[in-house]
Amino acid sequence: MKEFDQFNNNEGKDKKKNQFTILKDDSTDGHGGYGVGSISLENMTPVIVDPNEGEAFIDMGALHARSKVEKRIKFLPNREEVPNGLLYWIAWITVDHREGSGAGYYGVAASEIRVDRSIKRGYKLMPEHVNHMDKSLKGRHAVDHMDDESKRILGEYLRDFKPELWKNTNQELKDSLGVE
Repeated sequence: MKEFDQFNNNEGKDKKKNQFTILKDDSTDGHGGYGVGSISLENMTPVIVDPNEGEAFIDMGALHARSKVEKRIKFLPNREEVPNGLLYWIAWITVDHREGSGAGYYGVAASEIRVDRSIKRGYKLMPEHVNHMDKSLKGRHAVDHMDDESKRILGEYLRDFKPELWKNTNQELKDSLGVE
């Protein structure tokens, strides 16, 4: 008699589960197969803004909540539980090519996190991060809630990192970051 895996006792074995997948160049051409509706994050880059040190840097680990700042920290959704947390921003930067002007910074949205390493706790609202990633992918800007120093650090970093991208960025974003 043939045995079927679903009837076997699978205790102790890892079960294969469907997980959220990020597909590069995913096909959404109407075939209706696996992966339809997945989003592509290949044009998005997370930039960590650290106003405490006056620096900004790319950390691709932030796409999966594994940035240098986030490692070994338990995040809570209540800011009051992290009263001595240091402020950081994860800026979700999307680069896109627009007709006539070339590639430029298309969408920029920053999400707040606070980290207190002494108690290994931090503050982060996941729905805010997801919404800001979505805004960035759609070419919107959400930086008005940032403090002026953090906006300046981010703007100067983007300008100096790839001047050709900065040149092709719309003026509205440059003005909201306060950097020319």
